[in-house]
Formats: sequence, structure tokens, C-alpha cells
Amino acid sequence: QVQLVESGGGLVQPGGSLRLSCAAAKSSFAIYTMSWYWYRQGPGKQRELVATVSTGGFTNYADAVKGRFTISRDVPNNTIYLQMNSLKPEDTAVYYCRANTVDMRIDVWGRGTQVTVSS
Repeated sequence: QVQLVESGGGLVQPGGSLRLSCAAAKSSFAIYTMSWYWYRQGPGKQRELVATVSTGGFTNYADAVKGRFTISRDVPNNTIYLQMNSLKPEDTAVYYCRANTVDMRIDVWGRGTQVTVSS
């Protein structure tokens, strides 16, 4: 029942940029009724929350990515983005998107996309 699909990961050099996408099934979600999140899990590390956008469009970021990453919503295309700039090797991780309703009756995850930052 996973209905979120991440894409846009890949290999990038330090200082480079990537834009991740998280596409929701159009018949499954009303994007504006959900809160959306990007998580990541680096090698040997626990999963951590890196960015959030609420139903009202308010955003929050982990300190490690603040000023470098931007989460955004594309309502007509039912897609959430994570624009990642000034990438660092420590940003290397599998990035996951997540969406839930305020009451948590819907809570779904994507399967992840790999981001590798290396020279």
C-alpha cells in the first residue's frame, strides 16, 4: 500500500545540488490535506527527520540542512520536492518521503532514493 515514490537521487560532488521528488498517487491523496516530511538514513546511522511542510505550508528543517535544503509542494502534480544545495559528504543517505493526515489515520512512506555526495 506504499503510494509515494521518491526519485531524483544520485551521485553528486560536494557543493553540488540535487532535487528530490516524492510523487503521490492522485487517486489516493489530497496533497493539501497532508503533512509531508523528508527523512534520511545514512550508512550506519538512524533515520533522521530533515524537512517538514505542514498542511498550512509551514516548513521546518533540521539544523544540519537549514539554509541549504528547501521542501516545497507542487499541488497540481501531487508532488513534494526537496531541493538540496551545497551538498556535503555527510548528506549521503537514503532519503525517504512521508505523508500523514493530522489525525494520523493515514501515514505512508516512500521506499527511498539514494543520495551520494562524494568527490
